[in-house]
Amino acid sequence: MTTTLLLARHGQTVWHAENRYAGVSDIALTDTGRAQAEALGRWAAAHPVDAIRTSPLSRAVATADPACRALGLTPRIEPDLRECDFGVVEGRTLAEFEAEDPEWAAAYRADPVAHSFPGAEDPAAAAVRGVRALRETAAAHPGGRVLVVAHNTLLRLVLCSLLSIPAREYRRVFPRLRNAAISELRMHPDGSAALLSLNVPCEPDLP
Repeated sequence: MTTTLLLARHGQTVWHAENRYAGVSDIALTDTGRAQAEALGRWAAAHPVDAIRTSPLSRAVATADPACRALGLTPRIEPDLRECDFGVVEGRTLAEFEAEDPEWAAAYRADPVAHSFPGAEDPAAAAVRGVRALRETAAAHPGGRVLVVAHNTLLRLVLCSLLSIPAREYRRVFPRLRNAAISELRMHPDGSAALLSLNVPCEPDLP
């Protein structure tokens, strides 16, 4: 039986509002981010799911909380859904890093997997753990619907892996996942996947 995974990026944080990399750093939601989380909760109330799984980072847990309350569900925390560690650019913008090391920044833009940031987690390894988390989630809920709240870079890498898109293309093919928007993924028992929708806002005027 196929399982439907509703993938959502967490709400906006202070660092994301400034386009700063927030990987393993535990950054809180902004007021806008909390409003996005509440919108996701209203969406979940209208489109019930059987389970909710979330990254262990507080911005993802807080984003999932209104949906959990709306449906009376307890979220399952999945360590493998955490965001990638961005190494030396944690808390910084790409422009700031580029000013310091323009050659590395250029290599990163050309191939962000082969030339990930100094000290960063290997993007290919992050994709492996993320795919594992989604496949285990699907296997645990055959025929069900599961809301998965995670992160921009991790989910883009996972989508590339599941859809047989070269990982180095993740920034081009998926420029960004909108905060608290829904991407619907159909997972088949053999581990393959089909992307049915991408970046659908929970509410029409959601920022």
